[in-house]
Amino acid sequence: MSQLSLSGKKLIAFDLETVRVNRRGEIIKRENHTAQYFIEDLGNETTLDMVAIPGGTFLMGASEAESRGTGGLDIAKPQHQVTLQPFFMGKYPITQRQWRAIADRPDLKVERDLNPNPLYFADKENSDCHPIAEVDWYSAMEFCGRLSKLTGGEYRLPSEAEWEYACRAGTSTAFYFGDTLTSELANYRASYTYADEPQGEYRKETTPVGQFPPNAFGLYDLLGNVSEWCEDDWHKDYEGASEDGGVWRSDREYVMKVIRSGSWSTTAGHSRSAYRFGIIPVREFDDQGLRVVYVPPQNS
Repeated sequence: MSQLSLSGKKLIAFDLETVRVNRRGEIIKRENHTAQYFIEDLGNETTLDMVAIPGGTFLMGASEAESRGTGGLDIAKPQHQVTLQPFFMGKYPITQRQWRAIADRPDLKVERDLNPNPLYFADKENSDCHPIAEVDWYSAMEFCGRLSKLTGGEYRLPSEAEWEYACRAGTSTAFYFGDTLTSELANYRASYTYADEPQGEYRKETTPVGQFPPNAFGLYDLLGNVSEWCEDDWHKDYEGASEDGGVWRSDREYVMKVIRSGSWSTTAGHSRSAYRFGIIPVREFDDQGLRVVYVPPQNS
């Protein structure tokens, strides 16, 4: 992962700045970081930026103090240690332009047809740069399968552990920005407050990706805009979860699937790094999308 190329893919370094806020939402710290990514060509003048996520160990789930703040309803527990190998994750959620580039290719079909235009807010300016929404889990999986077929690499939805590890980027607070969230940092229902911050703007729709500050890994829009599918089957808590961060399957035949991240329609409490919920895989909501991971070959 530290090499300048990976299976013929050139790694490009980029600089970024992260911010930390206090409970009032005031910026108290700025830090500079460097991350790496490669560019995947999707055809039709469309590309996909995949950011290198270093391997490591983290504490997954919500702390007792954070759980108490949810009124005892938090299901992101018990906290447990997880160790992950390096992987790559999309710098942004999949955009409408990227979705169309793959969905418009019936020659790449794996198991099902894809609607090239499930474009919520499609009439908005710069809609190509907005995240795709109203995508069910099966369509998200088909997208990953087609992307793998197109590129010859292994693309899939993130595991729940990969998603949270990448979201936290080394932080342990409720949000990777600190102890609260503001509408200058993410697109969510900021008319409701979480800590001591003032009420903010509730935009009531998606926004173009990359408008808000990134986390320390160089990933954007993980705490709002659209919720994101994971590949895991839904489990009501982390009892029995593995420690390697892999996709967690269930022995039940019909199960819900995991969704992570808040969205433009959720409050800050539902946008925390640890927040999780399950949805039937055929459901399509106007605030749910996807982000992909790339698993590098073992000899890379």
